[in-house]
Amino acid sequence: MAASVPRIVVGIVVDQMRYDYLTRFAHRYGEDGFNRLIAGGFNATNNHYNFVPTYTAPGHASIYTGTTPADHGIIGNGWYDKFLDQNVYNAGDENATPVGTLSDEGKMSPRRLLSSTVTDELELFTQGRSKVIGISIKDRGAILPAGHAADAAYWYRGGDEGIFITSDFYMEQLPQWVKEFNEAAPSQSYLTTWETMYPIESYTASGNDLNSYERAPRGKETATFPYDLKELASQNGQYSLLKSTPYGNSIITDFAITALKEENMGQDEVTDFLAVSYSSTDYVGHQYGVNSVEVEDTYLRLDKDIARLLKALDSQVGKGNYTVFLSADHGAVNVPAYLADQQFAAGYFDEKTFIKSMDSLLVKKFQTTDLIKKVSNDQIFFDTALLAENDIDFADAQDYLAREIRNYPGVNKAFTREALVNANFTTGMAALVQKGFHQQRSGDVIFILDPGTIVYSRQGSTHGSPQSYDTHVPLLFYGKGIKPGSTSERTHIVDIAPTIASLLKISFPNSATGSPISKVLE
Repeated sequence: MAASVPRIVVGIVVDQMRYDYLTRFAHRYGEDGFNRLIAGGFNATNNHYNFVPTYTAPGHASIYTGTTPADHGIIGNGWYDKFLDQNVYNAGDENATPVGTLSDEGKMSPRRLLSSTVTDELELFTQGRSKVIGISIKDRGAILPAGHAADAAYWYRGGDEGIFITSDFYMEQLPQWVKEFNEAAPSQSYLTTWETMYPIESYTASGNDLNSYERAPRGKETATFPYDLKELASQNGQYSLLKSTPYGNSIITDFAITALKEENMGQDEVTDFLAVSYSSTDYVGHQYGVNSVEVEDTYLRLDKDIARLLKALDSQVGKGNYTVFLSADHGAVNVPAYLADQQFAAGYFDEKTFIKSMDSLLVKKFQTTDLIKKVSNDQIFFDTALLAENDIDFADAQDYLAREIRNYPGVNKAFTREALVNANFTTGMAALVQKGFHQQRSGDVIFILDPGTIVYSRQGSTHGSPQSYDTHVPLLFYGKGIKPGSTSERTHIVDIAPTIASLLKISFPNSATGSPISKVLE
């Protein structure tokens, strides 16, 4: 490859990182982590997802394919497959054999991803001479970024093992260095006491530690510091407990730095690619919520882990020889119960009651029961065979149900398959829904809830909506070939892969719809 390209690209995805976590905690970050990337790199401050739903799997897939679920097909973390008449998982693969474990958690591959990734295109361009490795706590956070042609994807198996595993999609057995890493019991030392890194009274960017909006681990009465992880482990999945602490991110950093060294990444003129996804931020956010001291402390610790990773790149690859980008797979909403207490319009949606109501209306209208076959990811699937059997026009059923849904409390919008297939929406929420709609995999009526309204427990938080709290995420570029600066012009998550492909002078992923951000590149 040309000498002008980096020896290695490191893609960092922080799971559930809202854009304002960069600014809200900026005064508490050190100089060597997030602030180093901002000060020395390019900061796109108005970066958004241009589709819905905003979940982990679609987010990771879109970052690396440069397109949306309408093309790459990853419409959720899981979805209802109407052809198989069953729910499927985005990376699940019954034909894959676990490697490094006997657990079914190893039965994974990228086979449901329909588009190529920028990592795939790099492997094709270099005839497989590039080394591409994906690493994450979550299987989908490692597999989807690594793509189809990767040398390896490793994800964390908690439970009683606390190790990194893979599947035979990538290899028949773990490399010796991974075996040795696992044999050294990498998780054991992290089953410690989680205290705040600084005096708890200094966490003024968050709410009070004791409140009613957070979910405590099993075996602990309140969601308050300190957390004795060793004591709590037995009731919270043993090593799986570490996923919902900042130490899950530290384990990922340990493993990523070891991979850099043991795989000799970034040591020649053929560009390598390390895709690192930090998932523990998502687990912590779900359990404790956006406004929690736990989230703040997790990001202050992640800042130090990112600094460790950058220092390892400096040492092994050399300053000026590597390129880093950092983004997120989605944001998150503040806990609606907290928002409601602050007089915001926010609340909770009872999906079961909603579906019962819609069922009743359909029976009344069409004199037929069980027309709704499945509800998945805010998408309603009709039983099309039953519609045909009862001479009910498919389009009429969609139109009727969408009209009724639009009148239901808590629902903001509803869209029919007919409209999403036949119209071309270019702006507004309809465009976001259409870009997330895959013609074979998606449902027949899609509904969007009001801002601040979620299907979730009253403690902790979630994501998935087209609202700015879920779509607005960081985007930082740093290192070789990157022009320092910033922009407040709107950019989209699908622009990342074309930007990196342009930097590397390789083909865009085969379904890419995004465009290179020209201001980023030297």
